[in-house]
Amino acid sequence: MSADQGCTVLCTRDREWSLEALSSEVDRLAQWLDAEGVRVLATILDNGAAWVVADAAAAQAHCVHVPLPLFFSPQQLAHALQATGADALLLPASAAAPWSQANAARPLTIGGEALVCLRWPATPTAMPNGTRKISFTSGSTGTPKGVCLRAEALHAVTEGVRLATAPLQLRRHLCALPLAVLLEDAAGLSVALAQRACCLVPPLRELGWSGSSGFDAACFDAAVRRHLPHSLIVLPQMLRAWALWLHQHGLRGPASLRLVAVGGAAVGARTIEAARSLGLPAYEGYGLSEGASVQTLNLPGADRVGSVGRALPHARIRVADDGELLIGGALFAGYLGDQAAPPAWWPSGDYGHIDAEGFVHVHGRKKHVLITAFGRNVSPEWVETALRQEPSVAQAAVFGDGEPALCAVLWPMRADLADADLQRAVDAANATLPDYARVQRWVRAADAFSADTGLATANGRPRRDAIWKRHAEALRDATTCSIS
Repeated sequence: MSADQGCTVLCTRDREWSLEALSSEVDRLAQWLDAEGVRVLATILDNGAAWVVADAAAAQAHCVHVPLPLFFSPQQLAHALQATGADALLLPASAAAPWSQANAARPLTIGGEALVCLRWPATPTAMPNGTRKISFTSGSTGTPKGVCLRAEALHAVTEGVRLATAPLQLRRHLCALPLAVLLEDAAGLSVALAQRACCLVPPLRELGWSGSSGFDAACFDAAVRRHLPHSLIVLPQMLRAWALWLHQHGLRGPASLRLVAVGGAAVGARTIEAARSLGLPAYEGYGLSEGASVQTLNLPGADRVGSVGRALPHARIRVADDGELLIGGALFAGYLGDQAAPPAWWPSGDYGHIDAEGFVHVHGRKKHVLITAFGRNVSPEWVETALRQEPSVAQAAVFGDGEPALCAVLWPMRADLADADLQRAVDAANATLPDYARVQRWVRAADAFSADTGLATANGRPRRDAIWKRHAEALRDATTCSIS
């Protein structure tokens, strides 16, 4: 047995897995999938060894893997299973009862977990040739859209991130996001496994997660200190909540950390700087599911706060004549149900620019740009990021298309925060913005922006139409706030 085979590559709650042991488990499941003739394997699994084994076994058995997030609604799960033509569903035995439509249930023990593989006849669905994984991302309607990915593109991303981060010698990676989220899968887990580092995969609840948007910063901090990773990937709202918790308790981040990669949405320079002042080595990146997860990343020695970093080795980025960022390199194979191949340069839907030193700056979504009554173009994400830099504001949605001034719907960081605290946050954000981009009216949100309330997609993006419809009357009645 080589040294590599004996090294620990995976740590779960109750076991350390050597490369040899993990490979043996993968081989066993791959042989079973092949013998069963599984074409499309869907999984609904928490973070853990079973997810890792199922993903690798599906690739080895040349079947399509459809990892489904635990936070998907029953309607979204049913849509995904039907759209992909999945003929097998792997999930915990304790969760199998609602899936009564299955013709057969096969008990399996994978990664030490008691699972069930449900089988039923399924009509094959048209998908691009070579599809090996389908990642579902929710659009503004909340209906998941299937992004079909080839093994070559996924490998290119993994290798690009591995090469870029090699100088940091990241030997312990904590999976802080659901493995069913492509960012954690391609840029976290796969990179750690590729470089024979130890990947830490505790259940999501042990990291403070509940549903798609519930996050307990105290629980998360305790988990990070328990596992002492070198690297992890977080969403902006996670970083903000974690940094605020550290500040409130007079603590600094664990000294083991070398890289806290932040992506999924705009972060903002003040959030990055505040996190770093507390000992969190936070570096912002950018990517699209259509680009197999990540295209750019700031890194120690190649860092410009306020940008999303330079292009990683596998990615190419340029700016179209109208200012839209175009992505090339490791692209997806196409959308599920659409045989059209993507162009060599994929339109990101984001406005941005690349500075003289190659750092990419994202200005906001092309389709969200507001044109005020005075003819000024304003990206709401720009203003929302400024608002979220304030400790009092957890979530913000900005409106004002065709209006003389902007208005906002705000959700506070804590339920007990007074309106006066939110007003001070608006004033402080306005002081950093030009007059045409300042918020003149705002209201407190009726609910948090989450999939449960219908005000966000399953992956956390605000559903602007739903937020506007819910708060339009209150915004019309709101009085003009002070402008600093």
